[in-house]
Amino acid sequence: LDQFATGLVGTRTPYGSLGCVFNRDYVSGGSSSGSAVLVAAGVVPLALGSDTAGSGRVPAAFNHLVGFKPTRGRWSSQGLVPACRSLDCISALTTNAEDAALVDSVLAHFDPEDPYARRAPPAAPTLGATLHVGVPFAGELACLPPGDERAYRAAIERLRAVGASVVEIDVAPLLAAARLLYGGPWVAERTVALESLLATNPTAIHPVVRSIVQAGYGVSGVDTFRGLHALQGYARSAEALWERLDALALPTTPTIYRRAEVVAEPYELNTNLGRFTNFVNLLDMCAVSVPAGFRENRTAVGLSLIGPAWADVRLLELAARYAHVPGEYAIPELDLRPNPRRVPLAVVGAHLSGMPLHSQLSARAARLVRRTRTAPLYRLFALIAERPPKPALVHCGEGGRSIEVEVYELEVSDFGSFVSEVSPPLAIGAVTLEDGTSVRGFVCEPRALEGAPDITADGGWRAYLGRTRGLSV
Repeated sequence: LDQFATGLVGTRTPYGSLGCVFNRDYVSGGSSSGSAVLVAAGVVPLALGSDTAGSGRVPAAFNHLVGFKPTRGRWSSQGLVPACRSLDCISALTTNAEDAALVDSVLAHFDPEDPYARRAPPAAPTLGATLHVGVPFAGELACLPPGDERAYRAAIERLRAVGASVVEIDVAPLLAAARLLYGGPWVAERTVALESLLATNPTAIHPVVRSIVQAGYGVSGVDTFRGLHALQGYARSAEALWERLDALALPTTPTIYRRAEVVAEPYELNTNLGRFTNFVNLLDMCAVSVPAGFRENRTAVGLSLIGPAWADVRLLELAARYAHVPGEYAIPELDLRPNPRRVPLAVVGAHLSGMPLHSQLSARAARLVRRTRTAPLYRLFALIAERPPKPALVHCGEGGRSIEVEVYELEVSDFGSFVSEVSPPLAIGAVTLEDGTSVRGFVCEPRALEGAPDITADGGWRAYLGRTRGLSV
């Protein structure tokens, strides 16, 4: 998953990311990517996820699933690692609306041990004979690529087929509320959830996630109340919608992106995916994403049905009716291509875990394979004039020693982009490990060694830094 539920893409993880089950070049969606992929691949019939900004709905949309996010407090959130504790929901990812309703029938109860649990009203809204569904004005759909727009309009026709009367509405207040989730004070609530880890072991947090939650330290009390007041205004606009609508029907996402695109631009693209999902919890609504067809690249499109708080059963009934109208598309085969070839890379200094340049690896979902040592053929020098300081690993043959290294694996495309960031005097060459195998690793041009202290006796960069802690390096 996107680490600590902070993302809608599924690539913000130090453990390796998953792709869409129909085309693994594209993101799986997040943060509940693992749950979605396992259900869509047929490994399990249903899975739980989380949903603060759309984490259960976006991966459901990309993988042709139903993703149900109940009303806040309807299901207990006991045991959930919090993202924004006041907004978090457990979600369900299933292959059909009936299974989502089954999960809801089991989990919907008031939990007095959960401070954010809520008691359901005596009478929840029901699905009537006349159904009014709100859709955005045409101008708000300009953000959709042509294929996504066609799928959305076809999905609306399926709603008409089950008796829905479609009403165009102004969704601008909803989209403005959506921007508050990461652009307002709620980012500080994520900081609270990770405060201890940020203080004691910040490098354990994916660099993209870390940069987001650290921004919460800059949120003031004035910022918080300004955001709360703005949200209250948007909430009043949303309340007015429910006086004439039974549900909203929006695209779940505006589009989908390749995994490589998200690694290259991890912020803006992720933000765009939450355009139609981020406001739902802020404005106390429930939602379910249902399948709405496929793009030409074989990734799935989702339609979000959104209702007011406690309209959960009504939404699931509408989702079931919608699904019984045949969609004019074929479900593609799963992407069963062999996993992309991965390249082992030995790092010796500033790219080690916890070191200043490790983010260049974690941003590419590099996977730590092992911590080991080189064959006793190398000498190590400290390039203290570099910023940040780095070591230089030099093959010397006889008279060398074993040096501590970490070996990571990167996909071929990620390895290529990583190498492009390596600047002279360092380069990538071949490094022999203590077991005799040869992997790619950092080497150094001889010209950089002039005046560089020989630190071979320390046996590794960490040991050298430990010995010289407090010095200028």
